[in-house]
Amino acid sequence: MALDIRILRLCLVTDRGLARGRPLADLVEAAARGGVTLVQLREKTATTRAFVEEARALKRRLAGLGIGLIINDRLDVALAVDADGLHVGQSDMRVEDVRRLLGPDKIVGLSITDAAGIGRPDATAADYLGIGPVYPQQTKEDAAPSLGVGGFGRLRALTRKPVVAIGGLKPDNCRPLLAAGADGLAVVSALVAADDPEAVARRFRRLFD
Repeated sequence: MALDIRILRLCLVTDRGLARGRPLADLVEAAARGGVTLVQLREKTATTRAFVEEARALKRRLAGLGIGLIINDRLDVALAVDADGLHVGQSDMRVEDVRRLLGPDKIVGLSITDAAGIGRPDATAADYLGIGPVYPQQTKEDAAPSLGVGGFGRLRALTRKPVVAIGGLKPDNCRPLLAAGADGLAVVSALVAADDPEAVARRFRRLFD
């Protein structure tokens, strides 16, 4: 499947811990109205049943807005809800195996933190690469050291794959990443923790105008 890179422009990566008790689905829908083009559902502590139920409900909401849903890490959940794709990390299932099980028409993304990751077969098999963390962030305790704009640009130059920047992104620090070759932005806290996710999403989308 040829990936339309326009759907990567603004990817919302969820983090329930940043929602301050607000319904996650409402936050996601608000951000979607503001211009989010793809949602990655990430749940690190939910039970499998709760994860599946949440993903299924969120997929229904997003379908009405014409926005795809991909699942972070959990192939079983992606299969159960017929998600639009899966995003995996370097220690997760190989992209080749994900592709075989999900099918050729689903989106498969891969996290990249260094040049070695880009050189592996997984990077060749993925539809897009998520490069980061670019800036210091607090949403992943096991995150790799931040790359900075220069580090991101060096990794971006090593691949022709569509690339999404992630890690500490805010509306006012992303223009250098787009100039360095980012096809899209993957945003966590700046959207999920925002008082008004719709308004913040609009600020991100204006970067592409």
